[in-house]
Amino acid sequence: MKIGIANDHRGVELKGRIIKYLVDHGIDYVNYGTNEEESVDYVDYAIKLCNGINNHEVDLGILVCGTGIGMSIAANKVKNILAAKVNTPKEAALCREHNRANVMTLAEYTENLDEILDNFINTMPSTEEKHIRRVNKVLNI
Repeated sequence: MKIGIANDHRGVELKGRIIKYLVDHGIDYVNYGTNEEESVDYVDYAIKLCNGINNHEVDLGILVCGTGIGMSIAANKVKNILAAKVNTPKEAALCREHNRANVMTLAEYTENLDEILDNFINTMPSTEEKHIRRVNKVLNI
């Protein structure tokens, strides 16, 4: 598994913590984000990561901005992307299991980071027909 990470200027510190987690767990990653704290447009980095997923460079993506909301909105405009703004470990698991999210967006002030990452990376999408049906409806909008 390979994880893509992208961030704007507000997500530099949290991205560093995410990369440490990935390295400590032997998970490959691609950094699509900025490493500078000078103001940039989050949309540009969301698109880079989403293109990485669609081009099969990475399997899942994590986006970080001030609130995670802007990244979520931008990512969900890209075909084949199902991005979820996550605040808790339970949401991280359920966005993968029930919604087949392939991108998780986080706020710079995210707490319980290790548990959120564990749940997002390790939860498999549900094979229940109702979840598949609902996700397919979303993808067909």
